Amino acid sequence: MNLILFGPPAAGKGTQAKRLLESRRMVQLSTGDMLRAAIASGSELGQRVQGIMQRGELVSDEIVVALIEERLPEAEAAGGAIFDGFPRTIAQAQALDLMLKGRGKRINLVVRLRVDDPALVERVAGRFAESGRADDNPESFKVRLAAYNAQTAPLLPYYQAQGNLIEVDGMGSIDAVAQAIDKALDAAHG
Repeated sequence: MNLILFGPPAAGKGTQAKRLLESRRMVQLSTGDMLRAAIASGSELGQRVQGIMQRGELVSDEIVVALIEERLPEAEAAGGAIFDGFPRTIAQAQALDLMLKGRGKRINLVVRLRVDDPALVERVAGRFAESGRADDNPESFKVRLAAYNAQTAPLLPYYQAQGNLIEVDGMGSIDAVAQAIDKALDAAHG
């Protein structure tokens, strides 16, 4: 079972992914985590990634896809992957589909956590007031939210055309969102 979780920052993807890791024993393939791990490893690829990020440039699709491909055997051994932060573009989605097809696999389910943007901004502003976390600054969060919405919009029809996109109300309680995701996973698996 290969699953993509879509949702803007602060929508609860991390919370739901963690729950799925525990309950379904899947492997989370987070591009952010993989890029940081590549840098920490000191490998040739890690050194390339570090240089790119230090210059403030975006890591190429080629590198991100290579990192994902490197981790697929581990995900397959565990019974599936939760893709987090990937794909972000149609080109990345197509590369992922090709990579999985070559291994006799596919994306089984794409879950979009549908949220109310103004309520999300309010939630983050409250968190920022309490914790002062830099990434919760309401103004920079609005920029991140707009970038997410612009990047992700083309991916929704792509996956809808494949028949594996479902939408879940991400504004519900953690348990309600979890139940809706579990129901969708069970339906896709059976």
